[in-house]
Amino acid sequence: MPTTRSYRDACPIARALDLIGERWALLVVRELLFGAQRFSDLSRALPGASTNMLTDRLRELEAHGVVRRRVLPPPAACSVYELTDRGRELEPLLNALGEWGSAEPRSASSSLTATSVLLFLRGSARAHHSSPTDTYRLQLGDRVWTVSTESGQLEIKAEDPAAPAASLRTDPETLNALLLDPDGLDTAIAAGAVHIEGRLSSLRRLLRVAT
Repeated sequence: MPTTRSYRDACPIARALDLIGERWALLVVRELLFGAQRFSDLSRALPGASTNMLTDRLRELEAHGVVRRRVLPPPAACSVYELTDRGRELEPLLNALGEWGSAEPRSASSSLTATSVLLFLRGSARAHHSSPTDTYRLQLGDRVWTVSTESGQLEIKAEDPAAPAASLRTDPETLNALLLDPDGLDTAIAAGAVHIEGRLSSLRRLLRVAT
């Protein structure tokens, strides 16, 4: 069942944690940063969270006005979860937590979600002196993302682009490795770990924003 625990502390930090401090809550918010997702999408992205745990977190976040549930019209006719305006206000907090947490060593048994890698890509591009200006199609696992430049900033959306300059299909771990070492792209292609279409030069430019 959803929790009703409270710190009973008037400090704004404690009051915020009353809403988003339960385990998995902020990771649910992280997974919704780039757009609405089905329950099954969230469950695949957060395999360590049981179905009951994920259900509870979504109910709590919805009750607190952080997340909303809506039903897509036909032919999809399925329920999705998305951030409210209030929930989207947590994005700078998550970005700051990511910066702070990056100094901690990574556990050998931990995994990376597509959203985690894409947040790294976007953050790197925003700090880069010259972000790539093309539109790209990234497929990570069974999810497709549009990466494009809007108002001088790299934007990422959970949708299929109409006419990308280049497409890249791989898994989150491989993309993360390529962002850290773009020179490994040719080797990854030869090994079948990466599949590309379109302008290879554009993809090389995209990968180099993190270096």
